[in-house]
Amino acid sequence: MSILLFVMLGVFIFMMFRRNKKTQQQQATLQSQFAPGVEVMTSFGLFGRIVAIDDEENKVTLELSPGNLATVHRQSVTKIVEPAAAPEAVSPAVPDDASSLTAQETGSSATTAETPDETLKRLNDEGKKDN
Repeated sequence: MSILLFVMLGVFIFMMFRRNKKTQQQQATLQSQFAPGVEVMTSFGLFGRIVAIDDEENKVTLELSPGNLATVHRQSVTKIVEPAAAPEAVSPAVPDDASSLTAQETGSSATTAETPDETLKRLNDEGKKDN
């Protein structure tokens, strides 16, 4: 029984060291990709673009918005932010909102989009006709 306990303890310690090594490897890979101009996120949720890296003091200077700089510890930068992919073009054959259905019901062209003001005016005029 005690042998089984020692084996389980050994496996637990082995798994703990293995996970720690894997995390360090991922962090090293991430930090090797740091360069000025890369968009990143810090561990506390700040998004910014790397402006400068100080390897001697382990500091990274981030530009949070134009003219606003922040200096953070290199290890607090935890993620490289990939640019968002462009949304795919929506097929005009399938209506995705009620405004295109309303335009078809009233007899106007489905390709002509109403502005919100035009829609409000049309609905108000329809309400006056019914009274």
